[in-house]
Amino acid sequence: MHLAQLNVGYLKYPTDDPRVAEFMNNLDLVNAIADKSPGFIWRLQDDSGNATALRPFVDPEMIPNLSVWRSAADLEQFVWKTVHERFYRKRGEWFDPMKKPHLVMWWVEEGHIPTLTEAAERLDHLHKHGPTEHAFGWEQLSDAKFWRIGRCA
Repeated sequence: MHLAQLNVGYLKYPTDDPRVAEFMNNLDLVNAIADKSPGFIWRLQDDSGNATALRPFVDPEMIPNLSVWRSAADLEQFVWKTVHERFYRKRGEWFDPMKKPHLVMWWVEEGHIPTLTEAAERLDHLHKHGPTEHAFGWEQLSDAKFWRIGRCA
């Protein structure tokens, strides 16, 4: 099994606003690091190389980040042990706070590429039911039942 993840956000300003320039100007760098990271399998992108122009949700201001990783450890390594972590720590400068969870993860069969519809359903499931084996967050990755599902134990 592989790990799929979706995280969403609301940019405080339009993508061409100077107040989000640091974020926008570093997307290619962060994405290139993801693409070369151990365990990286796939990420959602359009012709620009990122997904900031995609607006697949009912709310047109919400932007997605969808990817698939070989394991939770590989995703965790990318998020917390690369330059990505520096930008994550600064997210409050560029993104509005979310009242509901903005990240969802779930296990997928090897070779499966999740659709945005599937990812949105998983996030909605997390909002409605809390963490389950169907949709969960970082906190559950230390729970043995979630690790077993992903065959990480």
